[in-house]
Amino acid sequence: MLLLLIAALSLVAQKSAEHVKTYTPDAIHWGPAPDALPPGAEFSVLEGNPMRPAPYTMRLKMLDGYKIPPHHHLRREHVTVISGAFKVGMGDSFDAEKMNEFAPGSFAYLEPTVHHYAMAKGETVIQLHGTGPWEIKFVNPADDPRHGAKPGKAKKQ
Repeated sequence: MLLLLIAALSLVAQKSAEHVKTYTPDAIHWGPAPDALPPGAEFSVLEGNPMRPAPYTMRLKMLDGYKIPPHHHLRREHVTVISGAFKVGMGDSFDAEKMNEFAPGSFAYLEPTVHHYAMAKGETVIQLHGTGPWEIKFVNPADDPRHGAKPGKAKKQ
């Protein structure tokens, strides 16, 4: 009877492990950010597919000074600062003087269509999660890197 109970618990543990995916910082695989973002950032999808209508979790790694011009999203955006400092401002034009700085552990969410802009202070990693598809719409079409703009370039440390 005890052997049967141990076998059953072992099977339950195996089934549970199939539904769990964990990441340590050194296990995260980084690649270039999507072309919808300014060049110079790295990107990792931890869960789901941000381009599909389903839950996703992704991370964005930015060098010091990396900028994302004024933009908005079509769905709610959830942001957690993992490391570095993430500066965010609201509005249709980039104004570094009006940005708020968020330290590691900070969390925010923005409702769809809220115009905002961002900048990394030091090497910065943020985690984004929500329900896809994830989309970014730039206030000024000339800022859109899909049309040749390159505002995100940052200085190497």
